[in-house]
Amino acid sequence: MKPSQFAKGFKARPDSTSSEKRTALDRLNAIDGIVDLQHVGQAANGRSSAFVADEPSDIATGVESEEYRTWRRANRYTTGQVIELPLKSIKTSPFNPRHFYLKSSIAELAVNLAKQGQQQAIHVIPDYENPGTFFVSDGGRRVRALKEANKETVKAVVVDLPIGIQSYKLGYDLNVQRDSQTVFDNAVVWRRFLDEEHFQSQRELADHLGLDESTIAVALSIAKLPENVMHEMVARPDRFGSNMAYQIARYHAARGSDSTLRLINKITSDDLSTRQVADIVKGRASAQDTPKTPSRQRYAQRLDIKLDGVSVGDLKSYGEDRLELRLRGLSRERRDELLHQIESMLQAVEKKK
Repeated sequence: MKPSQFAKGFKARPDSTSSEKRTALDRLNAIDGIVDLQHVGQAANGRSSAFVADEPSDIATGVESEEYRTWRRANRYTTGQVIELPLKSIKTSPFNPRHFYLKSSIAELAVNLAKQGQQQAIHVIPDYENPGTFFVSDGGRRVRALKEANKETVKAVVVDLPIGIQSYKLGYDLNVQRDSQTVFDNAVVWRRFLDEEHFQSQRELADHLGLDESTIAVALSIAKLPENVMHEMVARPDRFGSNMAYQIARYHAARGSDSTLRLINKITSDDLSTRQVADIVKGRASAQDTPKTPSRQRYAQRLDIKLDGVSVGDLKSYGEDRLELRLRGLSRERRDELLHQIESMLQAVEKKK
């Protein structure tokens, strides 16, 4: 890999402490707070966002990097200001934690953006070595959807964030908070980090990310799967977590892609458990005649449930009198909000009787 500014983040640098990560996240939150206030002010005054010469608030940025300060002053930019940038000037970061983007999800978002416009600005980092271009820090889905919708510009906030592994780790932390990071993203990206010798070993990678080495090892085993096989599982993160994907990787190593794709279809259609799949991998059962758990009834209908474009579970109907709702990966606030809404709906149904 050709040396660049991005490789600097990998050169024998100690792992960021939790406080450093928190500072970066707080900086983004502070910038978003400024953006919200600016939107209110612009709505009241009828003004649009533009480059301006005002100095930024130290509350939002803390201590600026020299590169960012030079860029900001040269471009007369106020920290936190929402500006319009040409889509062609936006580039994917080589340290983007996401690798897989569902075409159906991008298409759905593109339709929404075409109707309502872009409501939330993306975050970008200037490419200081190539003036006029930017790397996406947060908002990769929106950029893809805007291109799908044939838009030419994107609303963006230019942020002062580190490049390299720190940029990756910040994006990774944000995605984990949103439940949008998958084991398949990790598998592909971590494998590439090692192949390009950004890290010399699994242990070094685990130390930098603050993860257990066994987590890295499982992901690297999954990384051996072809991407077309991974794509069949990416859309169902509730069904294909790291344990299930690991078993499928073992099965693929022995049986190949065609048999593995048939197994994935059977897991989905017959709702096989990880233990049942492990028995198939070990040869204790056949992928063709694996019995279902006796107590498990085949559902009649299944509705995939998405929140913010991400699959979080499903609603299944059984027979004539049973519904089963399964949701995973929700924040406590979102969970409690949904629970309250369900309780209110049931109370309303009860009052109608």
